[in-house]
Amino acid sequence: MAHINRFHSVSRIVGTHNSIAWEKNASTLLFAALLVVCSITVGCSKDRPQPASSNQIPTTQSANPAVSTDLLPASSVPEPAKKAPKKVARKRPSTVTYSDKTYGVSFEYPRKYALETGDAANEQISSGLVPMDFTQPGGTALAAVSLPATSFPGTDFEWGVFNVSVNKNLSAEDCGKFSVPQPDPKTPADSGTRANAASSKLMLGELELQSTEAVAAEGSKESDAKYFHVFKNGACYEFALKVGTIGGGTETATKHVDHGKVFSRLEKILATVKITPAGAPEVVASAPQEAPKETAAPETPAQ
Repeated sequence: MAHINRFHSVSRIVGTHNSIAWEKNASTLLFAALLVVCSITVGCSKDRPQPASSNQIPTTQSANPAVSTDLLPASSVPEPAKKAPKKVARKRPSTVTYSDKTYGVSFEYPRKYALETGDAANEQISSGLVPMDFTQPGGTALAAVSLPATSFPGTDFEWGVFNVSVNKNLSAEDCGKFSVPQPDPKTPADSGTRANAASSKLMLGELELQSTEAVAAEGSKESDAKYFHVFKNGACYEFALKVGTIGGGTETATKHVDHGKVFSRLEKILATVKITPAGAPEVVASAPQEAPKETAAPETPAQ
């Protein structure tokens, strides 16, 4: 009996020690588990992104955001500046057209040449060494074109003239003839004027011109002229090309101008001459009038 009680006492002591040891082990395991849980919790909290502080200014805010022009309305998109159109200087034509509606004659001449008409043209022709070359008086000067005096520098060139005259007192037969220009009575006896005996023809478009040439001299001055006649509009038209030089015997050592070069410039004006019908009345076609229709008398009914 005593043995049994001793066994029970020992068993109680052993059980007490076992329970104490288990409690210690359980506490150790629980503490270790808490450490593991805390370490996992701390590690996860470190891995999570921290929210940015409201006091921190992001660096990207300093840069201006790029605005796409596609998102802006059409009115807000600045248009490219338009270039102002360049001013184009209009050049005036190098030639001028002379036209006389009364006689229907026209021609072109360089703008830098001088033009005289009316009384001024008559005075210029009458003051020259070689006047008109009609066989009968009654000629009227229409226009005179003069070359600049500086056209042939370093030569004895004095003047070059293109004249247009009209004479209504000549027939078509007389228009084809030329008179030898008579020298001015005031000129010295040693001076004179001579003309080519035979005349030649020149076709100017549809115009058939009769031509001749005359040379005159007065002291130290000389002149050379070419005349062209054509009969149109019931009148005789004369186109004269004249060249004047200072001539030999002058003290200045100048070259003699080439008359051919001067005539070449004047002939370019002659080549533009046109003569149209002058004073032709306009014909207006009128519709024929219809004859009045006869009205038939009303028939009387039979009795």
